[in-house]
Amino acid sequence: MNTTEIKEIKTTPFKDQRPGTSGLRKKVEVFKKPHYLENFVQSIFDTLPKIKGSQLVLGGDGRYYNDVAIQTILKMACANGVAKVKVGQNGFLSTPATSCIIRKYGLYGGIILSASHNPGGPDGDFGIKYNIENGGPAPEKITEAIYKRSCEIDRYYIVDAPDIDLSKLGTTKLGNMEIEIIDPVKDYAELMQEIFDFNKISDLFRSGFTMCYDALHAITGPYARRIFVDMIGAPTYSVVNYNPLPDFDGGHPDPNLTYAKSLVDLMMSDNAPDFGAASDGDGDRNMILGRKVFVTPSDSLAILTANASLIPRYKNGLKGVARSMPTSRAVDLVAKDLGINCFETPTGWKFFGSLLDAELVTICGEESFGTGSDHVREKDGLWAVLFWLNLLAEKRSSVKEIVKEHWIKFGRNYYSRHDYEELDQDKANLLIESLKEKLSNLIGKEFSGLRVKHADEFSYEDPVDHFVTTGQGIRIFFEDDSRIVFRLSGTGTKGATLRVYLERYEKKLEALELDTQIALEKQINAAKEIAQIKEITGRDKPSVIT
Repeated sequence: MNTTEIKEIKTTPFKDQRPGTSGLRKKVEVFKKPHYLENFVQSIFDTLPKIKGSQLVLGGDGRYYNDVAIQTILKMACANGVAKVKVGQNGFLSTPATSCIIRKYGLYGGIILSASHNPGGPDGDFGIKYNIENGGPAPEKITEAIYKRSCEIDRYYIVDAPDIDLSKLGTTKLGNMEIEIIDPVKDYAELMQEIFDFNKISDLFRSGFTMCYDALHAITGPYARRIFVDMIGAPTYSVVNYNPLPDFDGGHPDPNLTYAKSLVDLMMSDNAPDFGAASDGDGDRNMILGRKVFVTPSDSLAILTANASLIPRYKNGLKGVARSMPTSRAVDLVAKDLGINCFETPTGWKFFGSLLDAELVTICGEESFGTGSDHVREKDGLWAVLFWLNLLAEKRSSVKEIVKEHWIKFGRNYYSRHDYEELDQDKANLLIESLKEKLSNLIGKEFSGLRVKHADEFSYEDPVDHFVTTGQGIRIFFEDDSRIVFRLSGTGTKGATLRVYLERYEKKLEALELDTQIALEKQINAAKEIAQIKEITGRDKPSVIT
């Protein structure tokens, strides 16, 4: 029989619990430290003014340590007076599905256990973040309050009770708190059916259309099987690596050209299916490929925006669009053509939340393989894949044909991101600080044949709440309107990751199909020269190029 004695556990603060762009991410071994997880969870509860009597949702991507963390959080939620928690069966819930559930049922918020695209397993990464009542990630004013509380916390509350069986659907009790084990896919799948024309997509598959969707042994496997195979009728072989595993079968659940190499190799082969796609650990990212063509996330955002009227939900047009600052300006050209606003925000989906809530934008996207719309308040990998399938069903053209058609109309924004991963933190900081010191002296100087027109550090004032966010990346603009952006990523757990974004625009028809790295050769060389990457970090080439 369950006992629910509330225990007050004395603790001392950890000084490293400041959330990044997507919550708190650390190595599993860090979260396993006594009181580490509990301190952060209690800091969340202490920061939320209406936690007593509230209703929450809880789930994660199934990575290693999720099962342990969920049991701890449930016991702490009970001890802190939460009235009800919806939990995904077996602890599974994708990030966009969590947002969907918060919004559909009017919940106070949700706790998501994921390190997104980072590796899993005992030696891998773990993460936790809080989403607010609009379904989106907590804004900076809340995450900073959580961090401030974590720096002074001296106790946490937890009930003494056995673990809850999360394998069976239905309702149970933990003390006075109700726990509802829910089908993790159902609500999300129903929302997708409202947005897209499943019948038309089914017709596409019946016509002989072929697809390979790689779930990378992460959370979207069950969602993809239910939606693509069971509901739409795609052949079962259309979805691969669909069984979520705690270590993602030893893989890196990041849908890009480097970590989804087997899918990329298939799509670039003579035996490629018509369409290929992948999602990341928690289901909020997407990679889109056609036969022998990779669609950059920036181009995908622009193409979906340009063709949104073909999708049932967006047939009456878009209110506006938004992109993160490092994302290519391809979507800006589409917004101008459509006569709608295009907002430029810092990196991090939380910055789109106020724009979506104020109904200023309908579709948002980031170059880091994230795209979404006002249907939830998170980026949504499967939504993007379904959007492409619906588009292909309408146009009956290949992915390559749709991309070329777009370039011919709007021109091409050649774009690439070079990541230097696991850098020494001090050296990475030195590189950024050196760039800041150079900014005022760069104007008019020439690097690799490119003359600097403007240089700054990006800051952003939210047009809705007027909250100002600074220190969001170094921007270098050249006289030919190409640009380079330097910023340190906030999603890694080991060392620092320097991201270098490179972009130039091309309108001439004969120059629309160059190799991207060759097309950006001047910008690549200029970036190395301006930032002194090799001299400061010791690295002569990036770890990952996308």
